[in-house]
Amino acid sequence: MLKRLAISNYALIDSMEMSLYDGLSIITGETGAGKSIIMGALSLLLGQRADVKSIRNSDKKTVVEAVFDIRGYSMGDFFRENDLDADDAECMLRRELLPNGRSRAFINDTPVTLSTLSDLAMKLVDIHSQHSNALLLNPEYQLAVIDSLASDEKLRNEYTLVYNEYVALKRQLEETKSRIEKNKSDEEYFRFQLRQFESVELDPDKVDEMEKSRVMLENVSEIKERLWNSSNILGNDDNSIISGLSYLAQQIEGLGEIFEDSKNLSSRVDSIYIEAKDIFDTLNSYIDRLNDDPDELERINDKLSDIYSLLQRYHAKDVTELADIKSGFEKSLFEIENSEEEISELEKKLADATIRLSKAADALTLARKSAAKNFSSRLVETAVPLGMKNLSCMIEFINSGYGKNGQDKIRLLFSFNKNQELMPVERTASGGEMSRLMLCIKSIIADKMQLPTIIFDEVDSGVSGDIANKIGGMMKKISEKIQVITITHLPQVAALGNHHYKVYKEDISDSTISNIKELDKEGRVKEIAGMLSGSTINSAAINNAKSLLNYDK
Repeated sequence: MLKRLAISNYALIDSMEMSLYDGLSIITGETGAGKSIIMGALSLLLGQRADVKSIRNSDKKTVVEAVFDIRGYSMGDFFRENDLDADDAECMLRRELLPNGRSRAFINDTPVTLSTLSDLAMKLVDIHSQHSNALLLNPEYQLAVIDSLASDEKLRNEYTLVYNEYVALKRQLEETKSRIEKNKSDEEYFRFQLRQFESVELDPDKVDEMEKSRVMLENVSEIKERLWNSSNILGNDDNSIISGLSYLAQQIEGLGEIFEDSKNLSSRVDSIYIEAKDIFDTLNSYIDRLNDDPDELERINDKLSDIYSLLQRYHAKDVTELADIKSGFEKSLFEIENSEEEISELEKKLADATIRLSKAADALTLARKSAAKNFSSRLVETAVPLGMKNLSCMIEFINSGYGKNGQDKIRLLFSFNKNQELMPVERTASGGEMSRLMLCIKSIIADKMQLPTIIFDEVDSGVSGDIANKIGGMMKKISEKIQVITITHLPQVAALGNHHYKVYKEDISDSTISNIKELDKEGRVKEIAGMLSGSTINSAAINNAKSLLNYDK
């Protein structure tokens, strides 16, 4: 509920602060005292366009700040989604208008966009005035009313899941058909491109092997010459290293028996001799294996040239990326060749989703129609005592096709006179009747409304007597479930409040300002007596006011 409202430097308001409580709070005051200014300031929190002309003192900023008690209203998801610090007990909303025309918004002292402030404010407070009767003409609002009474959240969630799947499959099918159609027009292009890859080796390991072979074949003469020279040095004549090692081994052999320190030399020389022989044999095997093959070199160069040409054509950084490009062409051709199967599979899935969507939509419609029948009866029952004794109401369901809220579009049809044709409300109801109908609707759905505060701005305008009493009683009943704040000119309504505030004007040094104060018991008597009798308050008016308030005379 709204706990505190503070307004500064706005229109006729210099600085105003009020504490509010649960139950029914009444705001009264003479015409022009500033009640509409308070509503205008509150509307700024709901996202209303800011007008720099509303700034009272152009040297200072305008500030509107409201503190709400949000316990039990599950606002956690909103704060998490918008990355805001949250307090489970309280929430503060603030709007600032700067003299330069800029506007700033805050939630719990954190800067936010105006739309974020507005989204949260509309979860916390509903301002209902004669201007908001347009909601009664809004099909989405009408449907939301029926849904709130149908308690069909589970059915709506089930429908939404299937609907989202249906929309996704429908989009996927359309995109697939479009893609395949485009691919078909490019089929010859894909086949031409793939022909460029024929006989081209795109295995990175094999390409690396070809590059090494090319280097070897290009330098085979030099390689063989160096291998021959190395082989000769090691062992092809009497002056070779192997011959020298053989002679060395002979010299060392048996030396250990007469020179103990040289015992391990023989084994070390033998090891060197064996390694030299192994290197000699390896060199000779290389020489036997190496052949100068110009045809093989040409074949490898041709293959590598084809690969390098493709790398350049497709701006690929390596063979792996080139293989991916080839795979893309193959995939496109595969899709073309198997397009009928892919489309058929998607069409089967969409058909299945459509059947499930139809069932979910029908279940939701059935629940809504049941709630609509009950609602129209309750609306008539609630509205008749408010001077609409011949009211008839029917809710028309129109199948509008599958949408995010189901397949239903509804219209509220009314007649206010006997034997009158049922018609849409805008064609048959006066402004006062529409205002009272909205009050009745909010009375019916009060226990379903997931918001802490509702404000009625002179919805009782133009009525009196018993109807005024019943309107007041209706607002009093709503206040048993949620906080209600009402601006009224009717003493019968004012007397029903749990708390009473008076808006008044006062002159200061060089200007007139609006302010507000909470009335005590005596103040309430005087205020209501004034509402009853006008400017002159006599004893009869005082007694009448006490009677309305159920105070002892």
